[in-house]
Amino acid sequence: MATIPLEEATIEADSHPDTDSALGDDDTSSLTTSLASSFIHNYVYENGRRYHGFRQGQYLFPNDETEQDRMDMLHHIYRLMLGGGLYKAPISQSPQRILDIGTGTGIYAVDIADEFPSAEVLGVDLSPIQAQWVPPNCRFVVDDRNMVGSIADWDRLFRQAFQHTRPDGYIEVQEFQVQFHTQDGDLPDDSSIRQWNRHLVDGMATFGKPMDVTEELSGKLKAAGSVDVQDHVLKTPVGLWPRNPALKELGQWMQVQTVEAVEPLSLAVFTRVLGWTEQQCRGLFAKVRAEFKGTRRQIYVCTHFIYGRRP
Repeated sequence: MATIPLEEATIEADSHPDTDSALGDDDTSSLTTSLASSFIHNYVYENGRRYHGFRQGQYLFPNDETEQDRMDMLHHIYRLMLGGGLYKAPISQSPQRILDIGTGTGIYAVDIADEFPSAEVLGVDLSPIQAQWVPPNCRFVVDDRNMVGSIADWDRLFRQAFQHTRPDGYIEVQEFQVQFHTQDGDLPDDSSIRQWNRHLVDGMATFGKPMDVTEELSGKLKAAGSVDVQDHVLKTPVGLWPRNPALKELGQWMQVQTVEAVEPLSLAVFTRVLGWTEQQCRGLFAKVRAEFKGTRRQIYVCTHFIYGRRP
């Protein structure tokens, strides 16, 4: 697998991209592989999407098959960024216990259980949407879910994780920043993506689970007691504009994933918290997706791989 340069200041753009746009109006599904489970026990329907029923309202993102496909695609994107790997922390090659908080479809837990067959792997999520057939060293529990936009108190989460980590064990967080940028700087005020970003951040802050916290997480991990804390940042392109072949492939997948993420990340936040109508939401979302599909701007988002060790 080609190597993706981490922490690159500027990505060299391709002067002759393969196509005017990586995506047409109807081809996003062509790059999506369905790996989702078929057994779901708790759910409610709202605005055409399905949401979890366990601790209803604590998590504002859907759990339906479309969202499961997107989460599995996101897992593939993270593996591309890691050169096929699953983590950045310099863990030992014989870990004993691994906890995957916010496991989603469980694909990460399954993959890391296969990589470390001697380890006991536990995946935790609000929705029982994980595969039925898993490695014998992997199991799933329905409980609170993780990820930016789902945690009200990151300091408390890191303290608890630290307390339950063995000496020389690692805590790792892999998160996107919520804001998108261009290589020329911030998106302009008339950008639909920038307007969407602003409303999403405001809505989640009002909900009590802020999304714009990624840059603070390394400091919070240190405050919880972790040492040797590292924050590796990958400038992640959205679209086919990079010249580097590995970054071009990553950008293609990111464009598909981001276009598909607009609605599930936003619909419940905008309607439940901000008071928008479904029609208002879909009008803005259409403009945002069109901007992500375009080639006029070299759009990127920063991805953080943060880890720390318990001494």
